[in-house]
Amino acid sequence: MTAVRVRRVARVSTTVFAMAMTAALLLATGACSGGTTGNDATSTANATTRLPVTITSADGRHVFLVERAVTPAQQAEGLMYRTDLKPDGGMLFHPYPAEGGAPREASFWMKNTPTPLDILFIRADGTIATIAENTVPYSTAEVKSREPVAAVLELVGGRTAELGIAEGDKVTWR
Repeated sequence: MTAVRVRRVARVSTTVFAMAMTAALLLATGACSGGTTGNDATSTANATTRLPVTITSADGRHVFLVERAVTPAQQAEGLMYRTDLKPDGGMLFHPYPAEGGAPREASFWMKNTPTPLDILFIRADGTIATIAENTVPYSTAEVKSREPVAAVLELVGGRTAELGIAEGDKVTWR
């Protein structure tokens, strides 16, 4: 082989190696980012399908178009890493717990969640049991329902106060 050809082969091999390493690194960081890895088709479907949720309060009816967290993996991730939340968006955790069964006390945290949230804990009859308002971003402090709940709704922080939503208000969805 001539010296020019050897350098060209070495350069191509180095480029192919660099591309392979970049692809491997992207796959590895994607799996750790908390984003959808493609292993859970339901996660992708829920991220694009919005469910209308209505809260009836003393101030009227408030409709939110939210994502649904159904599986244990979706419920563990929730709205972590999200910075694109809309004022009338959010996430509904139903059934809660994802494995089913009777309502139980819920405990959430804000780890890896950059946006303050209002977390509404919902009883089996659809009424709001507890509202944790403006939870602290990135906090690992537990946010508890204080009683058994059948669903949890996460909204952008401050929305419940802004709309006059309170404990005891009715939450419905299909």
